[in-house]
Amino acid sequence: MTDLLDFWYTRAAKGPARVVLADLGDPRADEAAARLTDEGLSFIVEPVVGDDDPAIGAVVDAVRIAGLDPEDPVVAAAILVRTGHADAAVAGATRPTGDVLRAGLRVIGVAPGMSLVSSSMLMLLPDGQAVVFADCGVVPDPDAAQMASIAVSSAQVFEQLTGEQPRVAMLSYSTMGSAEGARVDKVREATQLVEVLAPGIAVDGELQFDAAWAPEVAAAKAPDSVVAGRANVFVFPDLDSGNIGYKVAERLGGARAIGPLLQGLDGVLHDLSRGCTASEIVDVAVIAGIQALG
Repeated sequence: MTDLLDFWYTRAAKGPARVVLADLGDPRADEAAARLTDEGLSFIVEPVVGDDDPAIGAVVDAVRIAGLDPEDPVVAAAILVRTGHADAAVAGATRPTGDVLRAGLRVIGVAPGMSLVSSSMLMLLPDGQAVVFADCGVVPDPDAAQMASIAVSSAQVFEQLTGEQPRVAMLSYSTMGSAEGARVDKVREATQLVEVLAPGIAVDGELQFDAAWAPEVAAAKAPDSVVAGRANVFVFPDLDSGNIGYKVAERLGGARAIGPLLQGLDGVLHDLSRGCTASEIVDVAVIAGIQALG
């Protein structure tokens, strides 16, 4: 776990990004801002916009028309990213995901070529391994096309942040035909769509979690799979299972959960759990800066 965190922090310090912390004023965010500044990991930008800049003024007018308050710190953070006055923003320590997502969609917008905004959780396991769980925070009940989009976006996030090749498991209560039903059919269809959308990504499904994770189970349940037993990106069939899964891994398994990392926006804006710590805010801010600066 330490090696990957050290890699991120070293990378961030080489080219610190301008990051907005929308929750400044909360003790956790203030502590995170001090650490990010003191360690040279980010330049902290206040979540405040003014009308003196014509570029900002035009966006502020559009934001008001869209029914949002530009003085809301989460909205202001999104405006600063949209106008290039900040490289990335992090919000949600004091606000629900819906507020962060609304600002992202209405202010920053969806990235060209993307049809869906979703999220992923980067899970750092006690043994140092990194895996991604998705979607854990945005799309309640994705259809096959949405599940495929989540898989592709999550694989890209995993590769960008770890430098490793993603191996995507499309999760279900069935493994390779062990059960039948509409929910299993959805996962199978989503797997086929990923193969079309991103043929270079190793993906397989439908897989139960044990078959996706444990080599000995994979050998019995899915012996011909290129993913089973060695998956590092886990795509859950719905938000219930994804959200519950990451919290079980965090609270019972000792994993460090970083995110939710929003994916599909035309700019970097990441969410936080309202139960986050100052250290978790630092981690997400560092990741946001790395993604923004490439």
